[in-house]
Amino acid sequence: MSAYDPSNVFAKILRGELPSQTVYEDEATLAIMDIMPRADGHVLVIPKAPCRNLLDAPAEALAAVALTSQKLARAVMRAFGADGVTVQQFNESAGGQVVFHLHVHVVPRFEGVAMRPHTGAMEKPEVLAENAERIRAALARL
Repeated sequence: MSAYDPSNVFAKILRGELPSQTVYEDEATLAIMDIMPRADGHVLVIPKAPCRNLLDAPAEALAAVALTSQKLARAVMRAFGADGVTVQQFNESAGGQVVFHLHVHVVPRFEGVAMRPHTGAMEKPEVLAENAERIRAALARL
């Protein structure tokens, strides 16, 4: 396994070097809108601690990500009236990981509706902002 690379996109977002649509933040985690969402309301939960993935994450970072992922799963289901939620986490290239900073995908799901394919197409910023606001409002009601 390679070492953590502090030039990855999530590290840059955490340092404020790249913009993101923040949905939730606490002392240990950040939740942002995925800019290439597989469904409306697709968010990413990342630890603030520098860890490549689940395999090298400190226990405290992993626990914080799990708790924030649960909180966001509840919020996206409420915000979008979803029937369920898909929570995904990938490790190393062979496991499907593309960005090498631990992150969890939280995707609201509906009966009979497949996730959109990962095409690499970016969502319009105004759509991401509107979806983020819906999730923040749902978080406030939890």
